[in-house]
Amino acid sequence: MALESTVIQGEILTKDPEKPIDREKTCPLLLRVFTSDTGRHHRSEDFTRGGTPPAELQIYTWLDATLRELTGLVKEVNPETRRKGTHFSFAIVYPDPKRQGYRVKEIGSTVSGRKGPYDSMTLSSQKFQIGDFLDVAITLPGRVGAPAPPRGMWAY
Repeated sequence: MALESTVIQGEILTKDPEKPIDREKTCPLLLRVFTSDTGRHHRSEDFTRGGTPPAELQIYTWLDATLRELTGLVKEVNPETRRKGTHFSFAIVYPDPKRQGYRVKEIGSTVSGRKGPYDSMTLSSQKFQIGDFLDVAITLPGRVGAPAPPRGMWAY
């Protein structure tokens, strides 16, 4: 298999080919997804005070799940987000080994009704590990103050 490369704002993102997961034979993982309709991600402190943010979805999926696939699952349970132009920004929340707490790492975004460069990005390509959380900042179309794309990411 050949390496895939994508150019985003002058950066070349090269990803190694991933081994396909046989979803018929591989048990899915429980993905805890925390959503925010403010257009901003939860702060790392929201995960360290002995709890988690209140808006949680529990999704059974695989490590090869794409951001587009995860967008569809969020839209299934939240009808308001089905509107064309809704922006979904994804971040992985993982334990910080250097201090007792968590880190939030933005990984990509999708827009409902539009194709984008992060649609086919998978959890495993971003070093997601079983036990990590996924944080999704949702901005409905027409909302003032839509979030800027994460540093180094292409805005579309």
